[in-house]
Amino acid sequence: MPLYDFFCLDCQKRFDVFMTYTEYGARPVTCSACGSKNVRRRIPRVRVAKSDESRMDSLAGDFSDPSALAGLENDPQAMGRMMRKMGNEMGEQLPPEFNDVVDRLEKGQNPEEIEKEMPDFGGDEMGDE
Repeated sequence: MPLYDFFCLDCQKRFDVFMTYTEYGARPVTCSACGSKNVRRRIPRVRVAKSDESRMDSLAGDFSDPSALAGLENDPQAMGRMMRKMGNEMGEQLPPEFNDVVDRLEKGQNPEEIEKEMPDFGGDEMGDE
């Protein structure tokens, strides 16, 4: 039985409703928090699966021009944006520390400062034994 996502326009709460395909549109929906019928169905985000090849093509397009990488070592925010894009395109679950590092870079923190504060991040996995 499908799960439908709704939002109450009165109390501003989100809630889910299980109903069959035939019930959808025919059965009235009321807010599970306040009982209001003033609700609207939420459409969740759509995720598109990409092949490894299309991910790499996307990254190659962004970084095929060497000038796109020029100056990254002097611009932590640009480095953070590049790392975030690469992390998103990889399609793999990255460790939470990766997001911490990228967040710090995007805020303008110097990479050397981050490395001093997080000396264990990327050590053995990166070959820096």
